[in-house]
Amino acid sequence: MSSAKRVLIVEDDIHIANLLRMHLRDEGYDVTHAATGDEGLRLLEASPWSALVLDLMLPGVDGLEICKRARAMARYTPIIITSARASEVHRILGLELGADDYLAKPFSMLELVARVKALLRRVEAMAQNARIDAGEIEAAGIRIDPVARTAQVQGRTLELTPREFDLLHFFVRHPDQVYSRMNLLDQVWGYQHDGYQHTVNTHINRLRNKIEHDPANPQLIQTVWGRGYKLAGAGEDRT
Repeated sequence: MSSAKRVLIVEDDIHIANLLRMHLRDEGYDVTHAATGDEGLRLLEASPWSALVLDLMLPGVDGLEICKRARAMARYTPIIITSARASEVHRILGLELGADDYLAKPFSMLELVARVKALLRRVEAMAQNARIDAGEIEAAGIRIDPVARTAQVQGRTLELTPREFDLLHFFVRHPDQVYSRMNLLDQVWGYQHDGYQHTVNTHINRLRNKIEHDPANPQLIQTVWGRGYKLAGAGEDRT
């Protein structure tokens, strides 16, 4: 049986799908294509996938609904949304529903392949860290269970997207250490691209809205002007 990572492409533009399939297969991935949302959802639910490359505007079930259904499943599937809907509203909505990354059309095929590779590396690294971190970790009143992928602040359970969880987990593992936006892109997203630092800003703001008592005056995730961000805590505890 092949050990190649399995990538599901759900895309109604056959030209784009064929190019994606060709480039991903060149990288050694086992690629399957679905041209409709209904077929994509059926394939997604039928078996596990290493990654899902998902268009938003699809015949039948749309991409946002597929994303929502994927995140309701017991198994975790990394998701990259690709869409001509380039507005920030749609990007944030996709991330809100649990997508790991968002690439607006038109995009570079090489960049998409790089994003897939980076996402899979990050997922593997997080899984390895979770095995190492057999217990929960806590800093600054934030408790993380890396195996169950749950988080609490002052005993209150947080509802986080996968990338928000990964970012908060990273901060809790490294309290009081300052990281630039490019550092965070590299460590949490798994890639460095000039021009994508705003993605870090967006996620920082969203995390603050969920964990801070007063997001406008953050006490936990603090900005260190000219340097980056840090989680202000008194060290890390492990249980």
